Amino acid sequence: MVDFLGEHYLWVRAFHLISIIAWMAGLLYLPRLFVYHCDAKKGSELSETLKTMEHRLLRYIMNPAMAMAWIFGGLMLYISPHLMENGWMHVKLTGVIIITVFHHALGYWRKDFLKDENKHSSKFYRVMNEVPTLCMIVIVIMAIVNPF
Repeated sequence: MVDFLGEHYLWVRAFHLISIIAWMAGLLYLPRLFVYHCDAKKGSELSETLKTMEHRLLRYIMNPAMAMAWIFGGLMLYISPHLMENGWMHVKLTGVIIITVFHHALGYWRKDFLKDENKHSSKFYRVMNEVPTLCMIVIVIMAIVNPF
C-alpha cells in the first residue's frame, strides 16, 4: 500500500492542496455570512436566505473539504512518516487542529443563527474572520519554508 501511495504521492499532495483551498474558502466566507446575518432582521427573507446559504456552505463544501484535507494529509504522513521528526510539522499540525476547532465553532454558531438565537455581534464575527487567515499564514510558512 505504501508503495502504491508513494508512486502516486504527487496526486495525493495535489488532492490535499485542492481540499485545503476549498476548506479555506469556506472558513473565510462563513464568518462573513455571519456578519451579514447579524444585521438581518430575524425572520426576514434575507435572514432565511442566509440560513440556507450557511447550511449549504458548511454541509456540502466545508465538511467534505475538511474531511478530505485530513485524509490526504494523513496519507502524506503515512507515506513519509519521517516528516513528523521536524518541528515545523508539529507547528503546522497545531495550526490545522486550531482551524478544525474553529470549523466546529462555526457549525455551533450556525445552529444559533438557525434558531434565531445568535449571541454575538457582527464585530465579533469580523474578528473571528481573521482566525483562519492567521492560521493559514503559519501553516503555509511551515509547509513551504520549513523554518526549523
